[in-house]
Amino acid sequence: MTRPRIRTRRIAAPLTAGLLAAGALSLPAQPAHAAGSVVRVTGSQGNWQLTVDGSPYQVKGLTWGPAVADAGRYMPDLRSMGVNTIRTWGTDASSKALFDSAAAHGIKVVAGFWLQPGGGPGSGGCVNYLTDTAYKNQMLDEFPKWVQEYRNHPGVLMWNVGNESVLGLQNCYSGDELERQRNAYTSFVNDVTRRIHAVDPDHPVTSTDAWVGAWPYYKRNAPDLDLYAVNAYDAVCDIRAAWEQGGYTKPYIVTESGPAGEWEVPDDANGVPQEPTDQAKAEGYTRAWGCVTGHRGVALGATMFHYGTEYDFGGIWFNLLPAGQKRLSYYAVKRAYGGDTSRDNTPPVVAGLSVEGDAGKVQAGRDLTLSVRAGDPDGDTLSYEVLDNSMYVDQSKHLTPRPHTDLGGGRLRVTAPDRPGVWKIYVKVTDGKGNVGVETRSVRVVPPTVDGTNLALNKPATASSHQTGGGDCPCTAAGAVDGRDDTRWASDWSDPQWLRVDLGTRTAFKHVQLVWETSYAKAYTVQTSDDGQNWRTVREVTDGNGGVDDFDVSGTGRYVRVNGTARGTGWGYSLYEFGVYN
Repeated sequence: MTRPRIRTRRIAAPLTAGLLAAGALSLPAQPAHAAGSVVRVTGSQGNWQLTVDGSPYQVKGLTWGPAVADAGRYMPDLRSMGVNTIRTWGTDASSKALFDSAAAHGIKVVAGFWLQPGGGPGSGGCVNYLTDTAYKNQMLDEFPKWVQEYRNHPGVLMWNVGNESVLGLQNCYSGDELERQRNAYTSFVNDVTRRIHAVDPDHPVTSTDAWVGAWPYYKRNAPDLDLYAVNAYDAVCDIRAAWEQGGYTKPYIVTESGPAGEWEVPDDANGVPQEPTDQAKAEGYTRAWGCVTGHRGVALGATMFHYGTEYDFGGIWFNLLPAGQKRLSYYAVKRAYGGDTSRDNTPPVVAGLSVEGDAGKVQAGRDLTLSVRAGDPDGDTLSYEVLDNSMYVDQSKHLTPRPHTDLGGGRLRVTAPDRPGVWKIYVKVTDGKGNVGVETRSVRVVPPTVDGTNLALNKPATASSHQTGGGDCPCTAAGAVDGRDDTRWASDWSDPQWLRVDLGTRTAFKHVQLVWETSYAKAYTVQTSDDGQNWRTVREVTDGNGGVDDFDVSGTGRYVRVNGTARGTGWGYSLYEFGVYN
């Protein structure tokens, strides 16, 4: 992949069949009837339901994001939304406080157990489910221990083994070996399921994976699961047809869903995933719940994603209340689950956000003007905040506030980021009543345009050192004077280091532009020479912070060099471009 993805494409249907022989399990004797709730999957093919102590139970849930210590703060809010279930990804000693708080507010928990490589691509380490008996034995001991601990707790609804590992195994294996591992993994899920059933016969066991491509493996290798579970976002409405065509004989719950994810949307004009609007995200939750409830007798409910408060790249994409502020999606879920919204103050609606000028050529460090159209259904006074994010530059998920000037009429002026690459710009609109609307656009930041001719372009260049291999290297001195933004010079990881360009004859210049890669110079000088031996300093920088250094300078010489004396990172010096202008 050339860009970061939260997930990758849906997994292919299995190409091979056949069960892997499961070893005999030593199962403890079944305990007496649970003191907590008794949860059952009842009914027959296509006419199932979940019951709790004999009463029908439809899962109206959200995945849980806050710290356990904040459970008492957020559980009443969840209950007011009509939520009766939360989902977690791990269960351990810290889970008791969460179970206690959930039960105290009439909420139950789909309690997860994590298996590697969980969370889809890029999450966790690889496990060989054919040969790693130590890991499997550890999990076979660990999970039932916590089941034993909490099986009588009234907060437990069911146990959920693994999360997207059938998908995640594609990061570890390929071809026939991938098929063997997926079969071995789902067979192991069945082993865990049997262990859990032996300890706790009164709560169902399920297993979550991404999309329905994992279900043939479960059908083949995990007959002891009581029901299936699936994470599906924009594809949630395809589940019913896949279930009907696959000949499945178990019901399911949707354990993550909501608006289209980064891996499901088209690219925008700058080549990065086009994030849905706040309004589209809210509609995504409404649509997902409609498709879940539309598969009567088979889909037993959902825990949609995500009751989280993180205010970062993923938090803005999915969280119902980033930084604790409620957005349109929050109220869409509340309406879907039957919560009373009649007295709620509703969020601002951002009807439009645009970048004035060319969003594909925003000059680094120069003025950037945004045009925002926003209103509030309740007539509340609105306030604005502008933030940026460098996910597609350096993989950071952090959002950084940027000072802005309100020009009136919904126009906001900010200073563009000073590092080239594709950035996301966010406008946050708040109503002072705990609600927020957020809209985002991408901009491609480029080095500022310089008047004059680049005297260094394609001229001979040398350096004190260069990296010969690794990543996009070799990264020779020529990479910094070729006029391209995808080649660079990179030095050894030591001080000092220099890069020199030969202008051919003694030449006067008046401007220098340095476009740094992530590995920048904290301290450096710009120097000139007539003979390549004796140097005159024409500019000294002691507080460099990377990005683009763009400054006027008066100098004359045949040779011009950047002499780095203190690196800004633990790596070397790295320049995309070294421009010298007349």
